Amino acid sequence: MDFYLTNTLSKKKELFIPQNKQAVTMYQCGPTLYWNQHIGNLRSVVLADFIVRSLQAHNHHVNFVRNYTDVGHLTGDTIGDADTGIDRMEKAVKREALSPKDIAQKYREQFEIDAKKLNTLPPTHTPLATEYVQQIQNFIATLLEKGFAYTTPLAIYFDISRVQNYTKLSGQSINDLVDSSGHGAVIDSNKKNSQDFSLWFFKAGTHTKALQTWQSPFTSQLVENGEGFPGWHIECSAMAESLLGKTLDIHMGGIEHIPVHHTNEIAQSEAVHDGEEYVHYWLHNEHLLVNGGKMSKSEGTSYVLDDLITKGFSPLDLRYFFLQAHYRSKQNFTLEALASSQVALRRLREKLQKLDVQDGSLNTHHYNTFLEALADDVNTPQALAIIYSILKLDISDADKRKTIAKCDEVLGLELFLIQSNSIETPIPEDVIALAKKRSEARKNNDWQQSDKLRDTILKLGYEITDNADSYTISRI
Repeated sequence: MDFYLTNTLSKKKELFIPQNKQAVTMYQCGPTLYWNQHIGNLRSVVLADFIVRSLQAHNHHVNFVRNYTDVGHLTGDTIGDADTGIDRMEKAVKREALSPKDIAQKYREQFEIDAKKLNTLPPTHTPLATEYVQQIQNFIATLLEKGFAYTTPLAIYFDISRVQNYTKLSGQSINDLVDSSGHGAVIDSNKKNSQDFSLWFFKAGTHTKALQTWQSPFTSQLVENGEGFPGWHIECSAMAESLLGKTLDIHMGGIEHIPVHHTNEIAQSEAVHDGEEYVHYWLHNEHLLVNGGKMSKSEGTSYVLDDLITKGFSPLDLRYFFLQAHYRSKQNFTLEALASSQVALRRLREKLQKLDVQDGSLNTHHYNTFLEALADDVNTPQALAIIYSILKLDISDADKRKTIAKCDEVLGLELFLIQSNSIETPIPEDVIALAKKRSEARKNNDWQQSDKLRDTILKLGYEITDNADSYTISRI
């Protein structure tokens, strides 16, 4: 069965043809280990898992790498400039009074716990940037030798003016990026172009007190032994090449990486290999919105997985929610929407528990229909809909069970492993608070407000039963 993916580079849906039939090489930009990952970051992890599982269901072995950034990622990337701001790891060190290594270990463990709770398959390799400093330095040395990089007293930069079609991934004009004056940003006036990006920061200037540094073969007027640390973009190129080779089948990341991070990965990797293509298929997932906007810590909408668990949701409720939107589509998260997913998943499990437990036969026709949805750029909403259509088929319960269980190997919802009557989660605190407000409204004969609150509670997947002097809350 042919498999199609939408390639950001060509802006088209293309037939997927791996370089090697034995294994698909796939790389995803992973987390920076300085803080817990919010659910927007976790969505990208789950979406990559759907893609890996879909490829496996179509008989592809996947050699999947997701890296960890534990050095050299500056906060300026939030404004599109990854070479400015405070190092994220140093920021965490100041906040928690731990060493960079301990910070990385702490948040790596938490991330892996969250990824496991969401039932994602572990990648083949999960490299740490700090483990690849030698490979990074070798990469930079080659760029210097070939004339694609230059040195200032503060850093080593990649010269984007040396690259033809530098912006081919984003489609921007290079004239929009290069400073016409020929001077760089204020932080380093020796940059040739404002958008030249760092390959190596010397322990100088604003980075004199950098906590994570290594000696290098590079020379600087201000630093002995070339001491410093790598830029963010070079980490991915070095790790990807070391583990997957110089040309990858698939590279995945969020759309925010297109104009800067991934553009720079392409430039430096193809410069090292004399223009040979770095990645054949670029996949980019869209953002997760919360209540129609960006996640915000100040507004309490920058949820981590444990926040949702505390509110009475299962991680697989969130996985079901993610399944309902295509990876290239924005998805709007609300607690009400998650509650709807919780109810839908529970009801689906309840229906499946009623099916004949005897061993049935795979319904090949409808399983192939399921695979066809996945082969169409990993259309998970359509694939999920097919599960419900299988339930309505005029075939034996045993065959339904067998077919849906096979589909669930891709969906990863554990539809048959968790009995519906074993799910005992506490009533979420926000539902209890709404019920109390409703009770007060009833005491004040404010029936309009009471009905409004009841409807809100219903949308969250719970119902109120009024008694003579009190009420009870139960799941729908």
